[in-house]
Amino acid sequence: MMSLSFVIGTEPDKWLHRFDDRTQHGGIHSAASHDPVTQLLEGSVDIALVRLPDSRIDGSADLHVVRLYQESMGIALPKEHTLTLLDKLSDADLEGEICNYRIGEALELDIDELRSALQVVAANVGYAIAPRPLIKAMSGKLIEHRDFTSPTHVGQTSIALAWKKDRDAEDIQDFVGIAKGRKPNSSRQSGEKKLSAREKSLAKQQRREADRKAKGQRPKAGRKTKPRGRR
Repeated sequence: MMSLSFVIGTEPDKWLHRFDDRTQHGGIHSAASHDPVTQLLEGSVDIALVRLPDSRIDGSADLHVVRLYQESMGIALPKEHTLTLLDKLSDADLEGEICNYRIGEALELDIDELRSALQVVAANVGYAIAPRPLIKAMSGKLIEHRDFTSPTHVGQTSIALAWKKDRDAEDIQDFVGIAKGRKPNSSRQSGEKKLSAREKSLAKQQRREADRKAKGQRPKAGRKTKPRGRR
């Protein structure tokens, strides 16, 4: 069974279910982690869902990396702060407020620093700016989060799948394809589940019935034979 470590702030459940439903690779053992890159490099997992930039991954000759999407930025605020009345915030709204954490442009996110900053925010002091899904995952009841709309002043993060080149195989390729949105009938999906003869027959009958309904036809009745008269 393939193993996956996914970074806090990501939710790969739908990909895991699709992988289990569509392929015969035996499913995936998965767990969330604050540092899936270390697990990947140590060889304790087969593939990792990671947050970039990360100097351990960027430019590595030993890893395959597939970027999936860019994260939206968010801001963490004390629950009772007046700025929580707004749905979106920008730098202009933060004048005079204390910044506890903000990703610098082109710098890596430091999750330990962010955790400490969120503790200060929970104590009703200042704000922290980071990927909103990560803030949501790490925040308690004393913190509210909103969209932050000044991305040019904050380092951007993206989510990617990474795995070692010497571990490349059909199961990983199928999972990567599913994460990228590949459809079930794609010819590139190698481990696709095969239908039994009965399942194929039922599927064929269902297609015929659907075609008849689309054309407004009624199903053909069984052939009747005329009774023979007595000689």
